[in-house]
Amino acid sequence: MKSEQYVMDAQSIRKYIVESCRQYASSRYKFMAQYYENNGALLWTDRYGLRPQADSLIARLHQIDEYGFSPQAFQIDEIEADAQRVRNLDFDRSHPAGKICASLEYRLSKAYLRLVTGQRYGFVNPHKAYVFQTAKADTTGTMRGKMTLLYDLPVEYPSAEFYQQAFNEVLANRVGEEMDRNEPTDPLYKELKRRLHDAKGPDRRRILVNMERCRWRKAHEVSLSGRRVVVNIPAFELYAYQENQCLSMRIGCGTSETRTPLLSSEITYFQVNPEWGIPQSIINKDVARHAGDSSYFAKHRYRIIERATGKHIDARFVTRQMLTNGICRVAQEGGPGNAMGRIVFRFKNNYSVYLHDTSSPGFFANAVRMVSHGCVRIQKPFEFAQYLLEDADEWTLERIRISMGIRPETQRGRDYIRKHPLLEEKTYRLVSVMRLPHPVPIYIVYYTIYPDAEGQLQYYPDIYAYDDAIWNEIKTIS
Repeated sequence: MKSEQYVMDAQSIRKYIVESCRQYASSRYKFMAQYYENNGALLWTDRYGLRPQADSLIARLHQIDEYGFSPQAFQIDEIEADAQRVRNLDFDRSHPAGKICASLEYRLSKAYLRLVTGQRYGFVNPHKAYVFQTAKADTTGTMRGKMTLLYDLPVEYPSAEFYQQAFNEVLANRVGEEMDRNEPTDPLYKELKRRLHDAKGPDRRRILVNMERCRWRKAHEVSLSGRRVVVNIPAFELYAYQENQCLSMRIGCGTSETRTPLLSSEITYFQVNPEWGIPQSIINKDVARHAGDSSYFAKHRYRIIERATGKHIDARFVTRQMLTNGICRVAQEGGPGNAMGRIVFRFKNNYSVYLHDTSSPGFFANAVRMVSHGCVRIQKPFEFAQYLLEDADEWTLERIRISMGIRPETQRGRDYIRKHPLLEEKTYRLVSVMRLPHPVPIYIVYYTIYPDAEGQLQYYPDIYAYDDAIWNEIKTIS
């Protein structure tokens, strides 16, 4: 007759795991509960004790510091203690086999799914980390704000199929292979992981945060080859890649109150001498108080248009209320002095942001360039247009130069200027809209450790405090 403390009942183990999982709301716990409730095979233990899979996972968990996490976060001490009891058949009335095996099965499954899911999809949800609250005082003086998500890079999330595949790999005794398969493979992650070994203090924290960013696998990953444009906000830099070459330039981004969103898209066309439709927020803050002052509107080349009819309204007869309640819109004529400069580069996105030139380039000399209302101002707009057009003929480039007010570089261009001296400005607008021969992927990202134009890793300031937000989530694990 078997002693009760040596009895292991599979159904009791499953019941214990199901009840334990129901304390949590995340999808992986829901999957675990469903798996064991539907009589899924035990993964880590059997009637003979520990399965080889358990030893494989425990060995990996002892290396968890390589990923930046502590043993306590994955209950390694508790797992090891239970495993030792199973190995040594060290059961008694206080530690019966059924209870120990149930605890071990639960903790190993939980640690395994947490690790493979975190490595494949991230331990932190980016849609929680990249939320910005704009606060304003209400009539009582209480600060109230609107939460705005500034992360529009479409990331992937784990599915039931992913969890089932992960468990299938355990049953096939391929734990190590499954964990390796889900770890990021891009060079940045690998280098950060290598540096983590010797990092301490703030450097270690920064490395961990950027490793986490690498885990957020996007539906449209940042390509490591081919033509692509990467804007890294903390670096205040744009990188335009083509084969083994990189065109880099300084950028200006949104302020801490008007942050540039993170996104991926494709640049499809650009406009030369674009009209600037002034956002309502800027109208309310800076323009409306000048209602009725025709000299102000003339100086800035602002036109007032009635939204309902499209008619132009004389600035002398416009009231502040007409501007603030949206009856009229305000647009700045294209050309010299336009806030967007002489050229704007367009791509679809949910924030109405774009890349553009600037009429006030002096800020490019500053180390910190948080100057815009959310769009990205670029230092070398003509060179960027040339990059986007690939193999454009010289006259096409010359027409863009002339249209942007840049000195011609060809004899044909100089001849054109000589033949049209002192004529009205529009005579020199030889280009208006140019569509790209091939759309060019663009990624606006936020890494505080990232390769520069030469491929060397550099450390950048956390200008929007996103590192802090991610770290606050990671440290609950680490």
